[in-house]
Amino acid sequence: MPAVLRRLAALALLPLLAACENSATAFMVEGNQHAVILVREQPYFWTSEVNQAVVVSRLPACQRKVNIHSSPTDLVEMEVYEAGDLLWALRQGQRWYLASTDKCLVQDWVNEAGSPPGALVGTFRLRDGAPVFERAGG
Repeated sequence: MPAVLRRLAALALLPLLAACENSATAFMVEGNQHAVILVREQPYFWTSEVNQAVVVSRLPACQRKVNIHSSPTDLVEMEVYEAGDLLWALRQGQRWYLASTDKCLVQDWVNEAGSPPGALVGTFRLRDGAPVFERAGG
């Protein structure tokens, strides 16, 4: 294939790749060494769901990426609540997770009460089409 045709073919594919999401948004706990991060990856534009993971990071003691349930391509907001010392409860739709930067773990949580265990810290949401973390009351 001539070089000109290869370039044109590559340019034609760019809009298709633009539909894919690959983002990471952080709730910075203390400085840049301590965070809870929501990672979203849509490997193919034709998929209707986005793979998600939560990274717990408290360097140098802890850094772990844990896959969580996938989400629709439109980000479903994820609220972050205080749940203890170095522990946060994350709620996305009907699903709850616990994220610990002490034990370096993220796990599903069956919240029998259905109510938050502590104060709302903030929310992962879309702003101007891009995922962000917005602190509560800010």
